[in-house]
Amino acid sequence: MLRATLHHGVGYLHEGLSSLDQEVVSQLFEAGWIQVCVMSSSMCWGVPLSAHLVVVMGTQYYDGQENAHTDYPVTDLLQMMGHASRPLLDNSGKCVIFCHAPRKEYYKKFLYEAFPVESHLHHFLHDNFNAEVVAGVIENKQDAVDYLTWTFTYRRLTQNPNYYNLQGVSHRHLSDHLSELVENTLTDLERSKCVAIEEDMDLSPLNLGMIASYYYISYTTIERFSSSLTPKTKDEGSSGNPFFSLRANVLLQAHFSRQSVGGNLALDQREVLLSGSRLLQAMVDVISSNGWLSLALLAMEVSQMVTQGIWERDSMLLQLPHFTKDMAKKCQENPGKSIETVFDLVEMEDDERRELLQMSDSQLLDIVRFCNRFPNIDMSYEVMDGDNVRAGEDITLLVTLERDLEGRTEVGPVDSPRYPKAKEEGWWLVVGDTKSNQLLAIKRVSLQRKSKVKLEFAAPADTGRKSYTLYFMCDSYLGCDQEYNFSVDVGEAAGLDEE
Repeated sequence: MLRATLHHGVGYLHEGLSSLDQEVVSQLFEAGWIQVCVMSSSMCWGVPLSAHLVVVMGTQYYDGQENAHTDYPVTDLLQMMGHASRPLLDNSGKCVIFCHAPRKEYYKKFLYEAFPVESHLHHFLHDNFNAEVVAGVIENKQDAVDYLTWTFTYRRLTQNPNYYNLQGVSHRHLSDHLSELVENTLTDLERSKCVAIEEDMDLSPLNLGMIASYYYISYTTIERFSSSLTPKTKDEGSSGNPFFSLRANVLLQAHFSRQSVGGNLALDQREVLLSGSRLLQAMVDVISSNGWLSLALLAMEVSQMVTQGIWERDSMLLQLPHFTKDMAKKCQENPGKSIETVFDLVEMEDDERRELLQMSDSQLLDIVRFCNRFPNIDMSYEVMDGDNVRAGEDITLLVTLERDLEGRTEVGPVDSPRYPKAKEEGWWLVVGDTKSNQLLAIKRVSLQRKSKVKLEFAAPADTGRKSYTLYFMCDSYLGCDQEYNFSVDVGEAAGLDEE
C-alpha cells in the first residue's frame, strides 16, 4: 500500500509504520520527491516535517477508553499549525483547519488570542519533593516551603487564586496554603515509606524513595511494589500480575510469544517494553531490600524475557537470528549431541553446523555475529581471609570477571531486534542462602573487559560450616547466567574466644 501511494506522490505516516518506513517517507517528503504527506494526529509531536500548507482534517478523534469522540487539545492544534513554516523558503505559511461549524468561534478565540498557562506542579509535587529530598536539596519542611517560592506555581497563586483553591491572596493566605501543601505532600511520602520525618521537621530519604528517584518512578508505584510483593509472589509477567493493566499484560504476552501487533497497539507495546525494563530493575531493588532470593532471581529472568522477546520455557536458541521453534527443536534432536544452548552451537564443527542448520551464507553470517557478541565471561571468586571468619562479622567475597571479546575492541549494544531501542548489557552479582531463601548481598555490574567486584554480607551468629550460592545474572540474554556453590567455616565471635 505505501509503495503504491508513494508512486503517485503521496506518503503517509502513522504509529504502526516501522521506523525504517517512517524514515523513508520523511526523507522523500523533505527532498521534494513526494508533495503530499498524510499524518496521524499524534505524529505531530515526533516528526520534524514542515510544509507551506498544512491541512487539519477535523478536530476530533475517537477515544476508545471513553467510547466517544473527543476534541484535540488546543496545544496539539498549535503544534500542527507550527508545521506550516519553512524558514528561508517561504515568506509565510498557511494552515487550514476543518472543524464543525459551531466550534469555529471557539478555535478562533484560542488560536488568535493568548490564553493563560497554569502550573500543574501541585498535581505532581510528591515525586518532585521525593527527588529533591534524595538529592539533598530539601532537608526540612522549611526548605520545602522555600523551594516552592522559586517555582512557577508560586507566581501564579496570586494571579489566579481560584484555580489553586486559594481563599485569598494576602501573605497569610499564601503562607497557610504553602504550609498545608507541604505538610500533606510530605505526610503522603512518609506514609509511602519514601521519606522519613524526624522531630516533625527534618527530612531524610528512605530506600524506597531513593529507588523511585533513581528509576524515575512514581511514589505510588514504588509503594505498590513494596506492599504487594511477597516471598510467595509468582511470575510478574503472568495474568495475575497486579502491576500491569490488562492491555499491557496482553501486549507483554504477545511480545513473549512473538505475536505481531499492528496500528496503535505497536506503539503501546513499545512503551510497555521500555517502561517494563525500568520497572523490573526497580522491582529487583525493592525485592533485594527485603532479602527475598528466589523472587529477585525471577524478576531478573523476566528482564531477560522482555529484552529477547521469548518465554523462559522456550528454547534459548530462539534468541539467534533466523531461528524458529522448528529449527530449535531440530537442534535439540540432533543425533549424537543435543544442541540446547548458544555455547553448544558454537562448539560444533563448521561443517556439522552448516549441515544441521541448512541456511544460506548470509544467514549463517548473522548467526556467527550473534554468537561472537553473546557474553562469554570467565568468573572466579575468593572468600577474603576465609580462614578467620567470625560469627557476626562481615564476610568479603572478591569476584573477578573477564570477558572474551572474540577479537572485538568493545562490547556494543545487546543483540535484541525485538526490543524497541538499543540497550546496554547489565549484570547482577548475587549471594544467597538457598535453604532459607535469603538474599545476602547484591551488586549491579556493568562489564566491559575485566572487573573486580567485592560483595560483603554478614556472617551468621551461629558457628559451623555454612553453604552459600553465588549468582551472576544477565538482564538481557538467556542462557549465560552462572551459578556457583561455596562454603564458609564460621568460627566463634572474637569476644567469646578471648573469654
